[in-house]
Amino acid sequence: MREPTRRAFLSGAAAGAASAFVPTTSAARSREVLNDASRLNTVPVFRHWITKAEAETDFLAQLRRELKDAAAAKRPVCVGAARHSMGGQSLPRNGSAMTFNRDFCEVDRAARTASVHAGTRWFEVIAHLDKIGFSPAVMQSNSDFGVAATFCVNAHGWPAPYGPFGSTVRSFRMMLADGSIVTCSRTENAELFTLAMGGYGLFGVILDLELDMVENLLLAPRQEVMPTSEFAARFVGAIEKDPAVRMMYGRLSVAKRGFLDEALLVTFRPVPTPPTGLPAAPRTHPLSKVMRGVYRAQIGSESAKQTRWFAETMVGQKVSSGTATRNALMNQAVANLQGHDRHRTDILHEYFVPPERFGEFVAGCRNIIPKAQAEFLNVTLRYVLKDEISLLSYAATNRIAAVMSFSQEMTPEGEADMLRLSENLIDLAASVGGSFYLPYRLHARPDQLERLYPQLTQVLQRKRHYDPGLLFRNLMWDTYFAG
Repeated sequence: MREPTRRAFLSGAAAGAASAFVPTTSAARSREVLNDASRLNTVPVFRHWITKAEAETDFLAQLRRELKDAAAAKRPVCVGAARHSMGGQSLPRNGSAMTFNRDFCEVDRAARTASVHAGTRWFEVIAHLDKIGFSPAVMQSNSDFGVAATFCVNAHGWPAPYGPFGSTVRSFRMMLADGSIVTCSRTENAELFTLAMGGYGLFGVILDLELDMVENLLLAPRQEVMPTSEFAARFVGAIEKDPAVRMMYGRLSVAKRGFLDEALLVTFRPVPTPPTGLPAAPRTHPLSKVMRGVYRAQIGSESAKQTRWFAETMVGQKVSSGTATRNALMNQAVANLQGHDRHRTDILHEYFVPPERFGEFVAGCRNIIPKAQAEFLNVTLRYVLKDEISLLSYAATNRIAAVMSFSQEMTPEGEADMLRLSENLIDLAASVGGSFYLPYRLHARPDQLERLYPQLTQVLQRKRHYDPGLLFRNLMWDTYFAG
């Protein structure tokens, strides 16, 4: 892999940050530019095709033309949906960008599966399934994203006990670089199935997927506050000893006083459905404005962090209704907690840690995170069953996922600080036998990438087999694998 320089990282960050404040000239307006959720990856694209409600034959014909034209011009092609990844994984510099956005969901009740278009958003899937009493088996914790995008990053959620989303996908259809269409499953084109699951769109364009669905249920939360030293055992025990647990998550206190010393464990179990039936799944929590205000107030305020922890551990359950459907818990928009400060951006990290070494990981975080300039806003903990399917698996064994949110200044200094923080946390995860998640900022060193994703060389070799012209590329490819 090509060694990405710190100068390249920082100049890219500076350009992305600066673009938010520089007035747009007439020349700039004539050029299509895209960005992702980081707001630090402004890139020009040659063409941006946004799919509409085309007939299937028209859609496939247009897609083939787009691939053929891009291949002839040696332009990269990259498909995205919400572009929530933060390292340009859904962006092709000077290439052909595609945004899939089609609401299609067809249900097979007998097989307990749903067939959806690649660009169908999760809130659309939930709307279809909610009406007939079903729910996606696994999805991301927010519902803004496209289903194929979730598969391409192999995201996980907080339904339990499950592995990543890809473990609940039965099959998918994909268009390869030459325009041919193949069906992939665990038994048909199985190698492509394992490569495309968490393969970041580098092997082809996913067209549609068949995914598992489960019964929608009314769930009641049960929360427990405990010392962090007890959390891992209690978290794993909730899964292994109580089959009634259907969803769960944990949190740690991020206030500097008692930093990461206290943990919250929230588990959800089924309760009887009322005679009136299950309520529809809303996209906005009744207290979302209050929750967002408390969450955003944490930036620069230790008292706000303490207030949020008190509200979450002591007040939250008392003022809530106490029950929610499975679909309602998952059908939340990113905007519910999103910031609006043009000078700052929220950056996610995620680390996957063996439960028996979780205490060592937390101890390392206590040493590393307070030294950073970035504001630490949240860490949510989830349980992920091992993934033995994806070649780029981040969970070789059962793991506790630590999803961290930081608020970063949009400056070169802020990006340099985030780079150092990322490197140190990745080294920490490696030292305890864990791993890190790839869809975020491209701050991992190549040696870290190779160490924690040992099958990467095989993946790159098969990439060149299935896509010899290297048509499907993105900023992650350019940073680590080009040359």
